Amino acid sequence: MFSLLFYLRAELKTVQRQTGPYDHRDNHLERERVASPLPTIFARLLSASTLQRQMEALLHSAFSPPFSTFVTAGETGRRVLKTRSFIIARSGGNDSNTSAEAMEAKKRDFESKSSDIWKLFNDAQQNILYLNTQRLKAEEELKKIRKENDALLARVEELEADGFRPPRNNVHFINMTDKSLLLGELMLRIDSMVLSGIMDLGEASELRKFIIENKMVVTDAFYNIRSKNDHELLSNLRDVFNNNGRNQLHILHICTEMTPVASFGSLASYVTELSLALQRKGNFVEVILPKYSVLNLDEVHALCKVDTGVHSYFDGQWHENKIWTGIVCGIPVTFIEPQSHVFFSRGAIYGYPDDFERFVYFSRASLDYIVKSRKQPDILHIHNWQTAIVGPLFWDIFVNQGLENTRVLFTCHGFQSQCSDLPGKLAIVGLDSSQLHRLDRLQDNTKPHLVNILKGGIVYSNTVMVLSSVHTKEHIIQNMGYGLESTLNIHKEKLLLAPYGIDAKEWDPSTGKILPARYSSEDYKGKATCKTELRRHIGFPDDASKAIIAYVCTKLSDLDFQNLRPAIRLAMNRGAQFVIMGSSETSGTEAAIKVLQNEFRKQLRFINKYDEPFSHLLLAGSDIILCSFYNSEPQLPLKALKYGAAPVLLNVVSDGRRLADRREFSRMNLLQNSFSSFMDMSLGQALDHMVNDPIGWNHKIREGMSKDLSWDAESCGIHLAAYLSTKNL
Repeated sequence: MFSLLFYLRAELKTVQRQTGPYDHRDNHLERERVASPLPTIFARLLSASTLQRQMEALLHSAFSPPFSTFVTAGETGRRVLKTRSFIIARSGGNDSNTSAEAMEAKKRDFESKSSDIWKLFNDAQQNILYLNTQRLKAEEELKKIRKENDALLARVEELEADGFRPPRNNVHFINMTDKSLLLGELMLRIDSMVLSGIMDLGEASELRKFIIENKMVVTDAFYNIRSKNDHELLSNLRDVFNNNGRNQLHILHICTEMTPVASFGSLASYVTELSLALQRKGNFVEVILPKYSVLNLDEVHALCKVDTGVHSYFDGQWHENKIWTGIVCGIPVTFIEPQSHVFFSRGAIYGYPDDFERFVYFSRASLDYIVKSRKQPDILHIHNWQTAIVGPLFWDIFVNQGLENTRVLFTCHGFQSQCSDLPGKLAIVGLDSSQLHRLDRLQDNTKPHLVNILKGGIVYSNTVMVLSSVHTKEHIIQNMGYGLESTLNIHKEKLLLAPYGIDAKEWDPSTGKILPARYSSEDYKGKATCKTELRRHIGFPDDASKAIIAYVCTKLSDLDFQNLRPAIRLAMNRGAQFVIMGSSETSGTEAAIKVLQNEFRKQLRFINKYDEPFSHLLLAGSDIILCSFYNSEPQLPLKALKYGAAPVLLNVVSDGRRLADRREFSRMNLLQNSFSSFMDMSLGQALDHMVNDPIGWNHKIREGMSKDLSWDAESCGIHLAAYLSTKNL
């Protein structure tokens, strides 16, 4: 029996040692998860300990000696030993029968107590088995908790790597209640952005759907960016959406320019830079171009002619086209070369009397090629009036030829050039002029006897993207439609605005090799060196106290100069130095500038040509860059901001007050924090700010320089959102 007791004690000690006392230093998650099994285990241990004491008492009484010994104290302090035999002797006999009965009773009592011990032992065994089972369950729970902790730590590290860092002194663990509150708050923020015009309905719908399907990812991200303003929040949400919420898109550009193989205007760099940014986001992008005789084929890698050509419909007949393929800057490009016409075997890209025929031929041939090659892009991206006819062609002829899931996005870089022609000429590419020569379709708004090709692109595209870094949608619709205001107003729900981007490698003062000194928002010292070098280069007196103001354009028109004149005089009166760079379109403009130069010899310089390498130094050395609503260099405000020059809108009167409504810029959804700091100032206010608050001015300048103004940033995010919403229409 003693060996049984020792075994029981050993088993109890083993269970206690393996289970261990509860450590209050454990992770709070472990406390919550282990809390349910542990109290039961401790209760069993307590019961087992009680059981052990009961067994010891029973064993003690069972194995007690036949003569119980006890001591009493008398008055004389004598110790009296009383035994059972002494009592029997005093009773007067030595009764053997009584002794036998006593022994028999003793035996029965012993057997009864032994039975109780075995029962207690069986109970103890059951308790030990139960404790072992619960111990194993608790260990499994602990393993699960540790695994979840490891996963949570990995998630935290992932979020920190993505830039979502919680406040150092306010670590917050988001429980399910918090997540529900955050989800509701985010949905309300999206509603607010829709109502204020920051986000269109299509993008809002896509974001809401994504948020519901990805609550964990979105709420974790939102907690760390919830304090940002609506514009910054939207930019971050687009990043999360683009990185987690979409599959790869197939985007196909049908266009007439692409740098560096066929460059004329802003379209060329837009197509290439946006395509590269989209590819870096994991999308598949390809381009279709005419095979101009003036192509820079040195920039085409692996150029080859496809053995099988493509026939396209034009002027009642099917005409053969040779197909060439190659890679331009890592982008797959298809070149279409007509065999029956010399539409593109000329010395320039644009500027011919038959430009209408040239580009509607190319547009129809591009769609014929897409159908024959069985391409099924998600988005056909068309550009300006030259490929706007793709819209009517697609929906009237091609949509049911394997392109049922394809949608059309039309980008317009400006509404000045529209291409109006006789309705009957639409038939040369297979369109029915009687169906299209209507006011709600292609009929020109101001010349009703003509059809307007640019209008056709607006009407027949699913989404219309207007590129501008300085305008609002309202301003474009009301003031920049060139006769298309009513059409734009009708289709304003599908009209989106996107900013330009800049080539971050080429336009960065911290890496530019052309500049005399490099600088950045963190290390601004090189800016002063560039200003000194600019003054030396163009012959200005070396006076660091004078602000340098510049106006940059490729061509300087009479209208540009008329807008510049009051700004020049204002700058002269404030003692600033003024530089104009751009080719004058007329001799009258050049003569008028020379008159001003003679008047302000020490303060005004005119460089009568656009020199891109020199423009780097001009941007780096200037304090203010004047930007026009109608400037032919749409990326100029971005470049100015990156080079530490304030982009200020050229729209002033002689007293320096802006003519445009200031509220227009407070509603802008493009680079809001950067541009609104300067674009809502007049030139006079900007000069006052420089003098009266130089610390605040430098802070704004450096803040603007620190922004990511590349195509990969806001512009790409807006385009991706537009593609996705267009695809799902």
